[in-house]
Amino acid sequence: MGGRGRSRTQRKHFAQSRENNWKYTKNDPEQQQNGTADNNNNRENSNPSWKPFVTQNIAFEEYYKEQGIVPPEEWNTFMDCLRSELPAAFRINSSSQCYLEIQAKLENDFMKSLQEEGTDGSEVVAIRPLPWYPENLAWQSTFSRKQLRKNKILERFHEFLKLQNEIGNITRQEAVSMVPPLFLDVRPDDFILDMCAAPGSKTFQLLEMIHHSAEPGSLPGGMVLANDVDVQRCNLLIHQTKRMSTANLIVTNHEAQHFPSCHLKRTYGEGSEPQEVKELDIDQLLFDRVLCDVPCSGDGTLRKAPDIWRRWNAGMGNGLHGLQVQIAMRGMSLLKVGGRMVYSTCSMNSIENEAVVAEILRRCGGSVELIDVSNELPQLVRRPGLKKWKVQDKGMWLTSYNEVHDSRRAAVVPGMFPSGKGYVDAPEHGDDARRSQLRDNGSNGHSQNGVGMVQDPATPTTILDEEASTLPLERCMRIVPHDQNSGAFFIAVFHKLSPLPVTQKKRCYHPGKTTSTGNFQAQSLPKVKDINADEVEQVDSVGNQLSEVTMGDADILENGNDEATLDTDPSKIVEGKRPELIKPSSDGKAGPELVTVSRKLQMRGRWRGIDPILFYHEEAAVGQIKAFYGIKESFPFKGHLIVRNTDIDHVKRVYYVSKSVKEVLELNFLAGEQLKIAAVGLKMFERQKDTSTECVFRITSEGVPLLLPHITKQIVYASPVDFKLLLQYKSIKFGDFVDADFREKASKLQFGCCAVILNKDKKTLSEPQVDASTIAIGCWRGRNSITVMVIALDIQELVERMLTYSEEDSDSLLLENKPLIAA
Repeated sequence: MGGRGRSRTQRKHFAQSRENNWKYTKNDPEQQQNGTADNNNNRENSNPSWKPFVTQNIAFEEYYKEQGIVPPEEWNTFMDCLRSELPAAFRINSSSQCYLEIQAKLENDFMKSLQEEGTDGSEVVAIRPLPWYPENLAWQSTFSRKQLRKNKILERFHEFLKLQNEIGNITRQEAVSMVPPLFLDVRPDDFILDMCAAPGSKTFQLLEMIHHSAEPGSLPGGMVLANDVDVQRCNLLIHQTKRMSTANLIVTNHEAQHFPSCHLKRTYGEGSEPQEVKELDIDQLLFDRVLCDVPCSGDGTLRKAPDIWRRWNAGMGNGLHGLQVQIAMRGMSLLKVGGRMVYSTCSMNSIENEAVVAEILRRCGGSVELIDVSNELPQLVRRPGLKKWKVQDKGMWLTSYNEVHDSRRAAVVPGMFPSGKGYVDAPEHGDDARRSQLRDNGSNGHSQNGVGMVQDPATPTTILDEEASTLPLERCMRIVPHDQNSGAFFIAVFHKLSPLPVTQKKRCYHPGKTTSTGNFQAQSLPKVKDINADEVEQVDSVGNQLSEVTMGDADILENGNDEATLDTDPSKIVEGKRPELIKPSSDGKAGPELVTVSRKLQMRGRWRGIDPILFYHEEAAVGQIKAFYGIKESFPFKGHLIVRNTDIDHVKRVYYVSKSVKEVLELNFLAGEQLKIAAVGLKMFERQKDTSTECVFRITSEGVPLLLPHITKQIVYASPVDFKLLLQYKSIKFGDFVDADFREKASKLQFGCCAVILNKDKKTLSEPQVDASTIAIGCWRGRNSITVMVIALDIQELVERMLTYSEEDSDSLLLENKPLIAA
């Protein structure tokens, strides 16, 4: 992750991994889901010298046959499935106001029409909901892009999917990629960390979960912090999650293995004392749920990324093992006691899967347990994790660490093997003598000359036996492609029982470093104490080393090394030191000195290339907004507005953050701005150039659903006929409205932004009434007209849905409590 702390070999593997998953352009996300063969045909037609992807690799087949990831009798079926196209899949956004209507359209329209087309003899297969996904919110089909273009019914379905995806009502995502968040058992009040979040489909899924049960005009108590190390992928993550229009999200740009904890009990500045900030509810950034979907070799995505066939080799997984362990251990340290962490990869390689899980369990001891979730999602076909595997290095199969040649012990580490054993022996006797000596000594772990062999809970073995872990790795889940016509995935679910242990004295095996007797150093077992997440990120299992191609444990165990600067210029820190915290006054409130210094630090910002975050406290502007829209005092307004412009007098956009995000921002600032925040907040107000209005800030379409129940002014109810006119023509003069009552009330609005609400029941309302079924759009009241201030996509969706039916059916549709707010 990033250039810092990784060798050239690891950076190469990481770059290959990223390329595996993102070989398609950003402008065509559906290409990542399906259409590989069709894409090959297009290239072949345009470039006769181009050849389709080769869907075979002898090394790949030999490797996975040896590892036994599927029984021999299933091998041909397994390989045939890997060489076939991946079915398209998508998920309905359960927090969308119209998700029930979309679901009904799929079930009652497309599902039936596609089935009818299939009976005519064509190759079209009906779409169907994924049986294991709750509430029929995830769907899958087996059509290709060629069928989408040539078949009229499929073409209509394709256009429907594209529009709903761009709006944010659905997310196109590989089916197995939807699985890890489901095992997090997310609740609305959870603080959730998505450590390696880009491109953002799982982050979007997590946001759906916390928003699903929120009432109109309210926000859940939880939040999602989505992180990614790559700046460009962070931009993709922001673009993906922007469709959600949420105030409960923070996007950061950090190396996951060094993600900061923002602990306030540290010393900031030389000679300063740790400060306690009484007015904050939290003094350290810990999470109820952590999603650790780590970078991997990606061979589980062969069906959608067939270029991996050509490039695959066993070293891809070996090179990422150390990084994966580091990220997972950092996630575990940031997890609250009692919390749940899901570790997942889109790889089939045990070195990236079971070996990492086993290493986590060894390092964490009894403070963490691997959960058996076999009773959850019973219709999801999964297989247990493996307890036996081998390591392949330079073409050689290794069954235990003592078979590793001295020259390769920097690249092949004990944690890669099922037992996790680390052997220490004298190098001058050579490999054969060492193995013979270990056999003679049996399993007591100590030779007669005092050389130690550190063991884990695994059953004692000799090199003649194939190692098998006694850890409960069968509780892990392997999803293989031919079980449910999907990609491959690996998932493990952890529960944190107590604080992690930490070694006070690090014990390492250093290749080539000997004692005066010529033997490798064997240090005594270190003492263990309980620690906080900010004090240590990892615990090195005794006798283990990390590969040269990974960051050493010492770099992570060092206090104060939470945040690592990235190699790219935007990631560099402006100040070399953290600023000292200002002590709060005796009553726990910040005094004038704190306010002055804080504003100065905020406006300067810590991260070069990243706009600072300022809490917007301009009383005149905020008071003007509240008075113009009649915002109720019950709405949590104070302290929830932020801006990212240092020129307070010319702020263009004002963002709204939830209480949970507000707490994290306050904590981050007081902790020295450890978080490099790329995006945060829901854009609620935007400055208009029109100076004729009393309030220059209009409510954005993103902000309408949240703010609408809390405003008492600048609201007008339109009849279904006039509402449709606004959608179709976008700007209507007062005299052209059909309903005289609406025309009169609209003309009496103040110049500026307003909300037009559909009066479905054509009732006379004495005061605004907003519920889950309310349909509203943001508009601008000009001198002689009302103009819609909603993006074209949202207008298109509303118009198409209303014009699909006849005049009579259109009005009746809107009366059936179908929730819809354009935002």
